[in-house]
Amino acid sequence: MTSATRMHRPSPLAISEVTMWAALVARDSTYNGKFYYSVSSTGIYCRPSCPARLPKHSNVRFHSSCAAAEAEGFRACKRCKPNGPSAPAQLANKVAGACRFIETAEVSPRLKDLAEAAGLSAFHFHRVFKSIIGVTPKAYADAQRHRRVRENLTKNTSITHAIYDAGFNSNGRFYGSATEVLGMTPSEFKSGGENALIRFAVGHCSLGSVLAAASAVGVCAILMGDDPAALLRDLHDRFPKAQFIDGGRNLAKLLSQVIHHIERPGSAFDLPLDIRGTAFQHQVWQALRTIAPGTTLSYAELAKRIGKPKAVRAVAGACAANPIAVVIPCHRVMRSDGALSGYRWGIERKRVLLAREQKSRSTKT
Repeated sequence: MTSATRMHRPSPLAISEVTMWAALVARDSTYNGKFYYSVSSTGIYCRPSCPARLPKHSNVRFHSSCAAAEAEGFRACKRCKPNGPSAPAQLANKVAGACRFIETAEVSPRLKDLAEAAGLSAFHFHRVFKSIIGVTPKAYADAQRHRRVRENLTKNTSITHAIYDAGFNSNGRFYGSATEVLGMTPSEFKSGGENALIRFAVGHCSLGSVLAAASAVGVCAILMGDDPAALLRDLHDRFPKAQFIDGGRNLAKLLSQVIHHIERPGSAFDLPLDIRGTAFQHQVWQALRTIAPGTTLSYAELAKRIGKPKAVRAVAGACAANPIAVVIPCHRVMRSDGALSGYRWGIERKRVLLAREQKSRSTKT
């Protein structure tokens, strides 16, 4: 049987041989792991993205796995190492190792040290880390330090010890960003929000009950539902030891603006926000605020927008955890097939909000 005859055997894969040959010619890395090719003249098999010289079409055979290629007597290429981790997987492992090091280090490691440990230049490591994790190494380290402070403050330890144990070099350095990180002082956070004043107001709009709450930093919650009591329980669960004050007239302006924003989504909302979440959640929530009123994105598109195309499920989780309805417009995210997906405050509310925005958009154009 000639090589040309073997070349045109039906492929055991769902991918056609025409497509596989085109991927091989293009060195398309997206096909890595989906098939392998061997070269009869060299006795070697490779990944589709192998940078070796392009073989003759008639000498090429396709295989569904490394084992299948080796069963036919072919050896793994020493250049692309098809039977080892792919280049992206190797980089992901390096970044995962860096994350573990950052998480356990007493002091935030320098970029240079992280890059050297990964065997990469500082520039390349910084770019790869951000593309995989979604934030810079420094931002990730800061988030880990803040996490450790939050954890330590819930234990029986002094605030000073909690700050130093988290890797801050001085009290002043931490207190400078404490309200941004915690939304309250460390002492208040340590006691579950005890002594923190959170003002709230409950009202009604065309979509049911709405609760607006604000700390000293800014708006910390906008909740919607059918039962005002359930909204209050949700707020209490978020800040179990805070002092809650019915805002009355003092919060009437905020509640009025929130209701106006719900009735006319896309209208201006210029009040400060007190948004609490992980670094990844903040990244998703910030991206949500860039979606124009009257338009939508899929979860996959949103994941690509933040530079993490494989984090679709994590993006959906961040949308579900959003505590500030409408102002952080998680209702503008759909499933890839265009269907409405789950919405924390109810699918029907999501449907109405989108319809209002699209109507407003078409009226303006």
